[in-house]
Amino acid sequence: MALLDDVIDASGGMSRWNSLDRFTLHLSVGGTLVSSAGHAREFKDVTAEGSTRAQSVRFTGITGGEHSGSFQPDAITIEDLDGEVLRTWRNPSLAFPEAGLPALADELHLVFFCGVAIWNHLTTPFLLAHPDVVVEELTPWRENSETWRRLRAQFPAHLIMLAQEQTFYFDENALQRRMDHDLFGMKVAHFSWAHDSFGGLVVPTLRRTQTLRPDGTAIAKPVLMDVEIFDAAFE
Repeated sequence: MALLDDVIDASGGMSRWNSLDRFTLHLSVGGTLVSSAGHAREFKDVTAEGSTRAQSVRFTGITGGEHSGSFQPDAITIEDLDGEVLRTWRNPSLAFPEAGLPALADELHLVFFCGVAIWNHLTTPFLLAHPDVVVEELTPWRENSETWRRLRAQFPAHLIMLAQEQTFYFDENALQRRMDHDLFGMKVAHFSWAHDSFGGLVVPTLRRTQTLRPDGTAIAKPVLMDVEIFDAAFE
């Protein structure tokens, strides 16, 4: 697909991506999904280490530097700084006991949600070329004075995503600027900007999640999730 090829090339190319196995990020995560439950400091100034091949992310320095948290599809764990497992959530699911924002009040839920979101963020657009992902180009979208091209992706059940169907938007430079999907009964958009190059890969260093009106335009507040990447390394 021509658009997907352009997008992958703009982000560093498939050859470079295929040569990598791991990523390390220095980042902060905020927004009402975190702060509304009294967890505003949980993901401030943390390190995220993960695999580019499998869904696996480990956060070091959460809870104000007191704990680590690990996300894998079959288990979420909270550990102390010595690596002792304090809590475990087996076979996690976005279908939390109670739908809506209060479900993220638990530290395990926060690690799960941020793990899925950060892994999705870091592996896009290369993940869209996976043979089990079905992609189709949609009609372009007018975002203020710009025209963004769009891809709709259907992800297989074996990948844990915030939603199995997502729509991606790319600017005139073929860089990702937005991604839409359903979340907790809402329509949301993740806006991405401030792209930077790290080891040959181009990554958006700022990301903001907002709810959408029926016409697809974003509602300014509340900001559900704010991600800032200070540094990134790939190997």
